[in-house]
Amino acid sequence: MERTETGWSEVKSLGPMFDREDWGIMRLSASTKGTYVFDDYKSNDVIRMSTIKDGKRQKPKLLGKEINTGKWTAHPFIAPDESYLIWDSEKDNGYGDSDLYISFRQQDGSWGAAINMGDKINTSSWESGGYVTPDGKYFFFNKADSDGDIFWVDAQVIENLRPK
Repeated sequence: MERTETGWSEVKSLGPMFDREDWGIMRLSASTKGTYVFDDYKSNDVIRMSTIKDGKRQKPKLLGKEINTGKWTAHPFIAPDESYLIWDSEKDNGYGDSDLYISFRQQDGSWGAAINMGDKINTSSWESGGYVTPDGKYFFFNKADSDGDIFWVDAQVIENLRPK
């Protein structure tokens, strides 16, 4: 959709690169550079990324094991500057059913190891759908143990997790 003078346009396709019957995209997040990061529940619950190179949208690529590890991975959020990626996953080392994880972009452009966002965010229940407000001040996420309520904390929680 695009914003118009009177509201929003009709839904528009992202094109054949994304309109695939074999993919199940639940959430797509975009950086200010135009990079798309999205989940795919029809392909073993993985996260893919599509960048722009020389002005052209690149074919989506499966992210590596730093991200795509666990029973499943879903609901990615990429930082506007692409410095980190947040998603939810169910992993053996988690706090509960689903936890929020973060990976920071490394100097060589690769993604760092998944970091569990810790007990200030995750519980023994189900946390998912994390994202940061456009002004970068707040981190919002869902908690299933509270009837699906949306919670928020200061986005400083992200900087506290960033490796020094």
